[in-house]
Amino acid sequence: MSRPRLEVADIFHRYGAGWRRANAGHLSLGQLKVMSAIEHCRSAALGGHVERCEDCGHSRIAYNSCRNRHCPKCQGAAAKDWLAARETDLLPVGYFHLVFTLPAEIAPIAYQNKAVVYDLLFRTAAETLITIAADPRHLGARIGATAVLHSWGSAMTHHPHVHMIVPGGGISLDGTQWLACRPGFLLPVRVLSRLFRRLFLTGLADAHRAGRLAFFGELDGLRNPTAFAAYLAPLRKKNWFVYAKPPFAGPEAVLAYLARYTHRVAISNSRLLGLDERGVSFHYKDYRRDGRARYRTMTLAPDEFIRRFLLHVLPKGFHRIRHYGLLASAGCKINIARARELIAVPAPSVSPLAEHDDPGVATGAAGDHRPPCPCCGGRMIIVETFERGGAPRAPPSPEAG
Repeated sequence: MSRPRLEVADIFHRYGAGWRRANAGHLSLGQLKVMSAIEHCRSAALGGHVERCEDCGHSRIAYNSCRNRHCPKCQGAAAKDWLAARETDLLPVGYFHLVFTLPAEIAPIAYQNKAVVYDLLFRTAAETLITIAADPRHLGARIGATAVLHSWGSAMTHHPHVHMIVPGGGISLDGTQWLACRPGFLLPVRVLSRLFRRLFLTGLADAHRAGRLAFFGELDGLRNPTAFAAYLAPLRKKNWFVYAKPPFAGPEAVLAYLARYTHRVAISNSRLLGLDERGVSFHYKDYRRDGRARYRTMTLAPDEFIRRFLLHVLPKGFHRIRHYGLLASAGCKINIARARELIAVPAPSVSPLAEHDDPGVATGAAGDHRPPCPCCGGRMIIVETFERGGAPRAPPSPEAG
């Protein structure tokens, strides 16, 4: 597997120590841990193992991954395992992609209160979707959704929003039939937007009254209830952004989409172009433009690049992938089985990995992501392990990278 010519780790290696000194006292423990994990990922500092080909004897060193969910190098294997577990939950219906976005005025409050506001974003988006779908004037059914939190825009600015993948239909409220949505149309976005706005602002005001929100710096004045209510007042009349994309072309397209979105981080190594005296250059999309003009290049000073990257470090233990309605973990298998019965399609065969929502509890070939032998394509097996900061007893093959 070839290494990108530039990685986020390279930027941290070169500028991270100075950036930490310049911002001492202003960084959270979580941000410091993310920087350290990315800097040490797949290096001798984390230990590793020696792999040898069963067929030709070629050997190579493989260093351990940091497995931090913010690391650009560690999400590919995690996404594959997670997708394998989700494959059996797909229904043979059209799927829709919805996006619930917080307005720019809420973003700074969200940054200073990530756990509270991001959780509120998840809950109100899901409640909005489930409530409108259950309304007999619309679908009149119990539906399900898989939601993924993204806190960034393409240029790594703070832009909190939730992507939701929703089957095009649901089980009737009396549980006797599957109700499909109209072709190419799930639910009216204007209705979704208004309910989402009301639920979120009500929840945010409740959190403020309960003393669950903190304010610092320029937002310090919002500690006052009157000032906070005045700040929210214009948002009650503003149009909130809820976007519904056209339905996917079958379950395979849903999996392809999820593979790109579920375990994405603020920026992937593949988008990085160069690091020179001007700064860090990378690809980004300008969604205000159309066609080829949308794809542009940006250059940021290394300090600003690091700052933007660390904006998106999540609180410890915060779940950024959640399931709601029919797909909620507690009753997911039963609901999926009932939906398949109502649609009259057989259940797919279940792989051992698909039994678990957490791929880390599964073992075996399904979770083995070691690349094949570069010489003959044979299977590589582990013949030696070494601890953090250690080294293998014998060198790998001369041509090993």
